[in-house]
Amino acid sequence: PNLKRLRLSSIDPAEVDPDLIELIKFEKKIMPHIHFSVQSGDNLILKRMKRRHNREDVIDICNDLKRSRKDLTFGADMIIGFPTEDEKRFENSIDLISKCNFSNVHFFPFSPKKGTPASKMPQVNSKDIKNRIKYARRFASNILSKIMNNQIGKNVNILYKSNKRSYTDNFFKVNLTFKTSTSKKMVGSIIKVKLKSIKDGKFLAS
Repeated sequence: PNLKRLRLSSIDPAEVDPDLIELIKFEKKIMPHIHFSVQSGDNLILKRMKRRHNREDVIDICNDLKRSRKDLTFGADMIIGFPTEDEKRFENSIDLISKCNFSNVHFFPFSPKKGTPASKMPQVNSKDIKNRIKYARRFASNILSKIMNNQIGKNVNILYKSNKRSYTDNFFKVNLTFKTSTSKKMVGSIIKVKLKSIKDGKFLAS
């Protein structure tokens, strides 16, 4: 009961049940940024990964949550270059990022581990993996920029960690433009700031 904030991270979509959905929708202690362990936006790749969800599950979860809580943003972990991933299957991952409007995406290049089923599958060329990750990061960065630009001018709460990096409730990084002699005492506190502009993927706020 005394807990003021709780941030959920790296949730397996297959583990999202009705109770968790209701909790995220209506419990304001849950921070409005949910990060999912998605891994791919292509159903065949997800099946070959032995994941228990498909792309439609992820889309449905995001849409359902967003209808009840407009301030929610979403993040995802994605593996690029899993064996048999061709351009079309890679494009399905890009499409899922767009459909769910993921604002925070961690991209990981696939690397085979000896003895695993995936290591015995047809491998994707390492150069193709690098090019796909480069494209995916640029694509996700554009989505992030659009979402952040819509926040300019708003007064928001941040969790203060330092002047150079604090976080909004939606897990956007914030760089404070004012100096304070009590910064060490402020660590861990919640303060309200105004989002002024964006620089290097961070909000500048005062």
